[in-house]
Amino acid sequence: MAIDELLSRQMPHSLEAEQAALGALLIDADCVKDVMDKLQPDDFYIQQNRDIFETIYTMFSYSRAIDGVTVAEEMQKNGTFNQDTTRSYLIQLMEMTPTSANVMEYVNIIRDKSLLRSLAKAAGEISGMVQEGLGEAGAILEAAEQKVYAIRRGRSSQDMVPIAQLIKPFLDRLNALAAGKLDLAGLPSGFSYVDRKIHGLNKSDLILLAARPGMGKSSFALNIALNVAKQTQKTVAVFSLEMSREQLLIRLMASEGLIDLGALSTGRLNSTDWGKLTQAARVLRQTDIRIDDNPMLTAADMNAKCRRLDNLGLVVIDYLQLMSSAGGRSYAGENRQQAVSDMSRMLKIMAKELNVPVVCLSQLSRANEKREDKRPMLSDLRDSGAIEQDADIVMFLYREDYYREESENRNIAECIVAKNRHGETGKIPLRWTPEYTTFSTVEMRFDEDE
Repeated sequence: MAIDELLSRQMPHSLEAEQAALGALLIDADCVKDVMDKLQPDDFYIQQNRDIFETIYTMFSYSRAIDGVTVAEEMQKNGTFNQDTTRSYLIQLMEMTPTSANVMEYVNIIRDKSLLRSLAKAAGEISGMVQEGLGEAGAILEAAEQKVYAIRRGRSSQDMVPIAQLIKPFLDRLNALAAGKLDLAGLPSGFSYVDRKIHGLNKSDLILLAARPGMGKSSFALNIALNVAKQTQKTVAVFSLEMSREQLLIRLMASEGLIDLGALSTGRLNSTDWGKLTQAARVLRQTDIRIDDNPMLTAADMNAKCRRLDNLGLVVIDYLQLMSSAGGRSYAGENRQQAVSDMSRMLKIMAKELNVPVVCLSQLSRANEKREDKRPMLSDLRDSGAIEQDADIVMFLYREDYYREESENRNIAECIVAKNRHGETGKIPLRWTPEYTTFSTVEMRFDEDE
């Protein structure tokens, strides 16, 4: 191949599509709102086009009027205006685009070329890692998957984002919340008072659900998973390191159909139970809950599996202390404590990368059983204080009748929000129905002390 041909090679792009899209934005302010959520400045290959679009993007974020004159003035303020070429180039863009009718066609071409450039860049980086021997094959494969997944998500895993690009989505969501078009910041858990306290299950949050054995934390997590799957039609990934997929299915059936768990496990069902079972199966078939019961899964394994799921809404992990380290080894004592700290950090990174809430269950130490008031505290988190640091929300489950059989609060549980980065902490009462392994909301007054 000739040297001149190599030097003249360019990454995939369409100058005509970039110019036509910018021209449409300059002559028709009505089409700007349709384009802004489809393109980013980096989607433009030509630097001058990128500067113009970034200026328009910023102006749109602040609801400023957009036309050839105002854009030129704004570019002068931000230092991207060239006295010799910019004004004439803006005029050229408007003259060569007689109508904005086909602007979305131009946008699709720009996005397609941008995707090809991202793939070429990722392929080059992966090839470089292989040729330079940067790490073991498994580590390189993990890095390669991350790069490709970042492209699929439409964002770079390395680029820094200007705050100006964050303002418009934030204002749009705030306006929707203020107008009552959105009830929650996050996904609904199915427990209204819990959602009020934590504002729903928020994207990129690591939500830790901890309790002593027998409190019902697995059932509570499954209730949330089923509620999210039914109400949002999103995919819910459940990683169970303790129970088998068959055991999980039995619990889901019991919870959805309100069928006695013992009868369901032994097959001693009456005609009414069979009718409930049929209805529960019909409901579960309409959800997209994915179950993985491999007990040797690592955080990296879970991350890789979740990347391949479309329309992912929630990840549930049962539970943290049973997870394997990255190398699949077992740890004891201080080493085990460090391993759990590392895994909790990896789960937080996974939540941010997947941009979905991750609900992770955790055991508690026996420290609470030595106290008169046996309600869990943050200091009771088992194996690592780093869990508390990594989690955005920490919730405990507590049932008084578990410790005191004569308690008046039979089958009443407390969901204790002990840490909440989005708001206040406090206690929410829940009704526990053990025969169906299900929790439900208890009516309460919010003017009372929670």
